Amino acid sequence: MSSSKVLEQLRGKHVLITGTTGFLGKVVLEKLIRAVPDIGGVHLLIRGNGRHADARSRFLEEIATSSVFDRLRQENGEAFEVFLEERLHCVTGEVTQYGFGLQPEAFRKLADRIDAVINSAASVNFREELDKALTINTLCLENIAGLARQNPELAVIQVSTCYVNGKNSGQITESVIKPAGDDIPRSPVGYYEIEELIRVLNDCIADVRSRYSGKMLERKLVDLGIREANRYGWSDTYTFTKWLGEQLLMKALDGRALTIMRPSIIESALEEPAPGWIEGVKVADAIILAYAREKVTVFPGKRSGIIDVIPVDLVANAIILAVAEALGEPAQQRVYQCCSGSSNPVSLGEFIDHLMAEAKSNYAAYEQLFRRQPVKPFIAVNRAVFDALVGGARMPLSMMQRMMRQLRMLEKGSDLKVLRNLDTTRSLATIFGFYTAPDYIFRNDELLALASRTGEVDKALFPVDARQIDWAVYLRKIHLAGLNRYALNTKRKPRQRSSRARKQAA
Repeated sequence: MSSSKVLEQLRGKHVLITGTTGFLGKVVLEKLIRAVPDIGGVHLLIRGNGRHADARSRFLEEIATSSVFDRLRQENGEAFEVFLEERLHCVTGEVTQYGFGLQPEAFRKLADRIDAVINSAASVNFREELDKALTINTLCLENIAGLARQNPELAVIQVSTCYVNGKNSGQITESVIKPAGDDIPRSPVGYYEIEELIRVLNDCIADVRSRYSGKMLERKLVDLGIREANRYGWSDTYTFTKWLGEQLLMKALDGRALTIMRPSIIESALEEPAPGWIEGVKVADAIILAYAREKVTVFPGKRSGIIDVIPVDLVANAIILAVAEALGEPAQQRVYQCCSGSSNPVSLGEFIDHLMAEAKSNYAAYEQLFRRQPVKPFIAVNRAVFDALVGGARMPLSMMQRMMRQLRMLEKGSDLKVLRNLDTTRSLATIFGFYTAPDYIFRNDELLALASRTGEVDKALFPVDARQIDWAVYLRKIHLAGLNRYALNTKRKPRQRSSRARKQAA
């Protein structure tokens, strides 16, 4: 039997992960612990908070208790606890602070000790205030680059997003993305020079700060982010600042080992650690939930457009393959897209039809999701029709609401349900409308080639190929069940820590 190249490459190695309080970070951590038994150690950069000043206590209370580790506990709970005690190293620090907020000597020691860093920390709020989005999605990558300057052998894996593509259309390959809007100078090496743009953005932020305060300041910084993103060719602040982050790292790590991993819309697990495992409500789920609760029945979208969804376990596997490759091959810059659109496409129309079919035939199986069987269909229409429908319906309803209040037929503070639902629809459309009318297809040829190079053993251990997804089964049975069980189940009790974990925290 042939051996695993990935397991051989990661034997004895130390990996630093940022962002393990988030959804993807937890799945990467779980897979490394469960599937790479000979890994030297896993280091987690975790910010202290009000309840937990140090990273270790926060890890034990907020991350180790997650249901993502249920399988590990069931299969070999004692080995899991031993790993946490002996090979799981928590670093109290902040990715946005210079040197992670560590003393210079501690930062140097961390850099020397690790072989690779997986940066999955990000602000995924599409409408974040521009200063915050810039800080965590772009500028903090200087601190990641700082690790590599301390340790030239370090492999850096930056988790980005396919949607750095912005408003480009057509086939989107695993390459540096050209902005679809205003020109940004490009270096001969291939990345874009963003220093002047960052200075301009910071000047704009300073100007807004000088003129506003409080909630108005927050709103103006959100508006500024959207306006600047649109100017340069992106639909929202998140994808704009993630693209800027790619450019910063490509320049800072020119000639070194850098892999940019771009997932598409990450959703619940296909198989690991459990089918349907998810944490929180993701991009597509906000719309699914609004439909299930009968708040939304019409949405701007292109039924024929390919909505690119990828299960979280395939993304975690792709990241681990990329780490192994970066450690075993000559240092270079690589870009991979972990997606489904080019190899196993599902259209928005098919996506909607699968969900409606399950809601119609089996809604009672998802008691946290559906309060009753939805009676109205979910309809996708083009943006102009949507705006006319919603705008046209809202005005008379709003006037009716005001009139009823004046006649004291409606209590103060209450709203017409239809008007409230229209506002929910419009709000969701503002945030997610770009993603439901896709005019592009993400390609993952390079990622599939990487999987082929690693061989059949690793294809089975770390699958990344979206062609294994049966969309009817995944969307109707796995994903909805996962939303119901994990994301929406408020009755789940916090998991009790083991005596070994309690002893560590004491």
